[in-house]
Amino acid sequence: MSQSYEVIFENNKRWVESKVSEDPDFFHNLAKTQTPDYLYIGCSDSRATAEELMGAKPGEVFVHRNIANVVNTLDMSSTAVIQYAVEHLKVKHIIVCGHYNCGGVKAAMTPQDLGLLNPWLRNIRDVYRLHQAELDAIHDENQRYDRLVELNVQEQCINVIKMACVQERYILEEYPVVHGWVFDLRTGKIIDLEIDFEKTLKDIQKIYNLTGSDWVMSRKTD
Repeated sequence: MSQSYEVIFENNKRWVESKVSEDPDFFHNLAKTQTPDYLYIGCSDSRATAEELMGAKPGEVFVHRNIANVVNTLDMSSTAVIQYAVEHLKVKHIIVCGHYNCGGVKAAMTPQDLGLLNPWLRNIRDVYRLHQAELDAIHDENQRYDRLVELNVQEQCINVIKMACVQERYILEEYPVVHGWVFDLRTGKIIDLEIDFEKTLKDIQKIYNLTGSDWVMSRKTD
């Protein structure tokens, strides 16, 4: 085994020792159950790790990551994670977090055949198509790239809100609330895109009302 691989186990050993020294019951309590308030849907990029950038502890964040933080309803992985988090873990917040300098978003802006990645990146190219006028009006390529990262987060938030499990639980419990973030690798800061969750939910229910009821938002607006 290479030295770089072996060091992982040394790091793990030191981590275990530090946790036990702080709290002898740490792993006993950790093994009991999980009750996270947050579902974090982020990019697989190795530079954008959920717990570290949020300052969260083990057990506080349920995490799903893929290339360019895409929520595609035909992707059973992301939809299963969301449904489990909403219905069983009862998370209060769903966060879709993109990041500037995202390789997946940049690849989607590149006119080339990327083989098996093509169907996945088409989701991001669809975001570009929806917002083409705004994006084409941005002459600086880097700024256009950053804006597509933001718009991709926005559209993936909408895809989350479209899901029946999210709509149904929010109607009953006023949770979960969906948020859109961008992690700026250049500064280390999280930028809240301030998605208006209630307005977005109300607007999309004109088409994506999956509850079968016309009164679902009435108690929020009466």
